[in-house]
Amino acid sequence: MLVTFSTDVHADITLFGDIAIDMLHMMGHSGTVPSAILADDVPAALNRLSAAIDATETSIPAKETDRQTTSMATRARPLIELLSDAANAKVNVMWK
Repeated sequence: MLVTFSTDVHADITLFGDIAIDMLHMMGHSGTVPSAILADDVPAALNRLSAAIDATETSIPAKETDRQTTSMATRARPLIELLSDAANAKVNVMWK
């Protein structure tokens, strides 16, 4: 499954379903697909996601970072940019 995030002020972002649902949970959302975040709630969701990503990155043991995998921070970067643009423009974010 793929999940596509969209808003009026940013290009669509598509993530693998399991990663997208993990990020939705980090934002404090239920993880329901499809759904949306209202414009007034986007800044809080962005802050929760950023804080969760920061916490994830600092809690990974050194052995784990030696593997050649894509970190959650790298995977989250496009979604964080989308949320940031949506927060600045005060628009809703939807996903399906």
